[in-house]
Amino acid sequence: MYHKINGNEYRRIFVVGDLHGCYKKLMDVLIRVQFERSTDLVVSVGDLADRGSQNIECYELLNAYWFHAVRGNHEQMAIDVLAGGEFDTWIANGGRWFFSLDECKKRQVEQLIKLAEKLPLVIEVNTDNGKYVIAHADYPSDEYVYGKTVNQQLVLWNRKRLNAAMKGESQEITGADKCIFGHTPLVRPSLFKNQLYIDTGAVFGNRLTLIQIQ
Repeated sequence: MYHKINGNEYRRIFVVGDLHGCYKKLMDVLIRVQFERSTDLVVSVGDLADRGSQNIECYELLNAYWFHAVRGNHEQMAIDVLAGGEFDTWIANGGRWFFSLDECKKRQVEQLIKLAEKLPLVIEVNTDNGKYVIAHADYPSDEYVYGKTVNQQLVLWNRKRLNAAMKGESQEITGADKCIFGHTPLVRPSLFKNQLYIDTGAVFGNRLTLIQIQ
C-alpha cells in the first residue's frame, strides 16, 4: 500500500497530474524543464490511461526507471476487469480503447496492467523541503502515518475532502508537510491547507501540471 522515496537519491523530483493518455504533453513539459532521466525523477498521481489517445505509451512508463506512480482509480478499473470483473464501468470512463486493440496489443497491455496492480496507493517522498505524501484522490485520514491502514476505495475515489475544502471547510492532514492529489479536474492547481490538487484536465485540452518538489 505504501512506498517511500529518499530524495537524496535524485537531483530533482517532479510530480505530474493525471495523464489519461497524454504522453506527448508529458514529453513536451519534460523538455521544457530540461528533465534529465539519469538524475531526475517523475512521480505520477495515477490515472495514466483512458480518454486520451496515447494510452499504451503512458502505461509503458511503468517500465521507466525515472518514473514512479501511485495507483489511480482508472488503473484499478482495468485491474478489476482483468481479474474477471464487469467491464461496463471501465468502458463508461474511457476504457473502450482497450477492447478495440488487436490480440497482440491487448496481450501487451494486459502485462502492463499487471504492473499497475503492483503500484502503491501512497508514495512518501522525503526531500530537503520536507515530507511529501502522494496519493490519487485522497489520504482518508486527518493524520498521515507511513504504513497505516487506509480504505483503498477512498484513496482512489474520494472527493469529500476536496468538496468540503472548496466550501471553505478545510483542515490540515498532520504528519506530512504537503499532500499531493489528482483525480478531480480543476481549472488550476489548488492548495487547501497542506493539500495540493494538480489534476488540471490535460486530456480535456488544458495544460498538464508538473510541479517540482525538489
